[in-house]
Amino acid sequence: MLYMKKIFFSLILLFSGILIADEGMWLPLLLKSLNEKDMKKNGLKLSAEDIYSINKSSLKDAVVHFGGGCTAEIISESGLLLTNHHCGYSQIAAHSTVEKDYLTDGFWAMNREQELSNPGLTASIIQYMKDVTAEVKSGIRSGFSVAQIDSVTNLNIRKIEKEAVAGTHYEAYVRPFFYGNEYYLFVVETFRDIRLVGAPPSGIGKFGGETDNWVWPRHTGDFSVFRIYAAKDNKPADYSPENVPYKPKKSLTISLKGVNEGDFTMVYGFPGRTQEYLTSDAVDLIMSQSDPDKVKLREKRLTIMDSYMKVSDKTRIDYAAKYAGIANYWKKWAGEMNGLKYSNAVEIKKEFQDKFIRLISTDPIKKEKFNTSLNEFHDVYEKMKTLTKQMDYYSECIMGVEGFQYMRSYSALFTNYYAMKAGKKNTFQQDLDNLKKSEKTFYSSYHTEMDREICAEMLKCYDADVKTSLRPRFLDSLLNSFNHDYKALAKFLHDQPLLKAEELRKLVGNWDGNYKNYEKDVYLRLTREIIDYYSKNVQPAFSNYNSILTSMYSDYVREIKTTVKDRPFYPDANSTLRVAYGKVKGYQPRDGVSYGFYTTLDGIFEKENTGNEDFKAPKYLRELFQRKEFGSYADKKDGKIHVAFVASNHTTGGNSGSPVFNGNGELIGTNFDRCWEGTMSDILYNPKICRNIVLDVRYTLFVIDKYAGASHLIKEMKIVY
Repeated sequence: MLYMKKIFFSLILLFSGILIADEGMWLPLLLKSLNEKDMKKNGLKLSAEDIYSINKSSLKDAVVHFGGGCTAEIISESGLLLTNHHCGYSQIAAHSTVEKDYLTDGFWAMNREQELSNPGLTASIIQYMKDVTAEVKSGIRSGFSVAQIDSVTNLNIRKIEKEAVAGTHYEAYVRPFFYGNEYYLFVVETFRDIRLVGAPPSGIGKFGGETDNWVWPRHTGDFSVFRIYAAKDNKPADYSPENVPYKPKKSLTISLKGVNEGDFTMVYGFPGRTQEYLTSDAVDLIMSQSDPDKVKLREKRLTIMDSYMKVSDKTRIDYAAKYAGIANYWKKWAGEMNGLKYSNAVEIKKEFQDKFIRLISTDPIKKEKFNTSLNEFHDVYEKMKTLTKQMDYYSECIMGVEGFQYMRSYSALFTNYYAMKAGKKNTFQQDLDNLKKSEKTFYSSYHTEMDREICAEMLKCYDADVKTSLRPRFLDSLLNSFNHDYKALAKFLHDQPLLKAEELRKLVGNWDGNYKNYEKDVYLRLTREIIDYYSKNVQPAFSNYNSILTSMYSDYVREIKTTVKDRPFYPDANSTLRVAYGKVKGYQPRDGVSYGFYTTLDGIFEKENTGNEDFKAPKYLRELFQRKEFGSYADKKDGKIHVAFVASNHTTGGNSGSPVFNGNGELIGTNFDRCWEGTMSDILYNPKICRNIVLDVRYTLFVIDKYAGASHLIKEMKIVY
């Protein structure tokens, strides 16, 4: 009975015209027509133009695409940026040494001169977006093949992008929406001088570690502070001591009023990727095969990495960012597959498809077309199972070994060199220069023994799970030659000359004189043959099926939008600027389990008392807690420091660091995670268990002010009480 209720409830949401306020990642450009009325009904006090405008300053001008993979927000008139600790983690790690361990101890610049530059880090701000669907599709005629459509589309996109920024310092890109049914242009200003201002110690910024990652209740102070610098004309510039803090069009007002259950919340950021319109067969492939494979492989790598990181501070620092990156999606995929099972996602998708066919059944031609189409979806995904396993084992197993990753650079170098000798223009010299630059970075943070052990374990998994007929021949012959002794084979590979720093220096220092000495390196040869095998036998077929699926989904989603007229639809996330809105709300993930909507500083020390090594808070934080030196950051009702809260905003990767606003458009927190039970929201949003986790801005300011003593930063901010 409970099972049927779940399906019935989902169908009501899909087809009754009731739009869940909590669900959706909406284009700011369309808020006026699609969402403003509903947002105001749920507690928004702003207008759609206050959120997105090209005619006046609006919230969009303070929302930043940080490093291309996270979001940040501008919180002062001097370009101060707030984002997540895990978004700035690689920069913090890059500045850390055993002697100056900023990861463990934290970092705070007490003046502008102490702020640290970060080569390669960017911060991009959207200037405007525009619907360019008609322009992108101009010239496409009836009867065009998929290849012809792609050719015309790509030419039109390049033209639109070029014309949009001609004569300016801006950049432009066009992105498809609804599987190519719509296209939007984004014009951005990208800053290249971004400096680290502050980061809490790991006992705050990573409190809870992997134990608490993707988990509620949460007590992680997941924030870091950067600053945008610009040339004296306030335009983007490469790093220079002459640069000055950026003067933004908009900086955010910060509220210390706190939140109550049921309060309106809005997340503004750059969500990475969702797949909300997948069919039941696609969901089944993800839930039953792909996620379990990737979780298993990453778990084995993480176990080995952890064992080495525990015994050496240098290794811990060198691999901190690498470990965090691997662990993040390992746990996400585990939560996703469990959430999909819990929500009966495959059955819900099947019921949706059946209902869809019934809705179009009055048109016999459409009914036959989409019945056939859904059967074709099934056939394609059946064929995709083997290819998906091959691709997952290539990326997560073979290329999960650092040695193979680095040899991939050599492989491209040799390939381009041979092509250059044959008279073909390519990027050989650029590749060689890049390898010279990367050599110091790679070897300074590379642990041969650890990678050798990971290599042995990955070879074992590959041998067990990938059929002999689906492997590169040379890899199979090596496995046989070593009688499937994975440790011996891994040692043999890691003893090859090209994985040694001194040999690399010889090669790149005198390529023409030395390349012949290395072109028969067994590790290089194996990597080249693996790449060659997958590029010829797997990736083309995988890409071809994905192109077929994109075309099929284009028709399918277009018909869904046409048929179901009484609700708006939101496009899948694709790293473009979006708005999500919902309510502060606890949840019940399992029978007999109920979670409140916020956590406090008290909970940090309750967890610390368990003895788990992931729960180690700084001594001075405990002293502040015991003395109740909370300043103006304590909650007005209970007098406690609130650390985090949960809400029903629809978020995903890329929303890390996103500003979270109250109904007045004031900053109340920084988005940093989702609840583990609801990570399947990338594929199916379930309002019962999907929650985003927000760092309460009052805890952020408490740490900056009372813990770090960086009150000069507080003075930059506009704060309302």
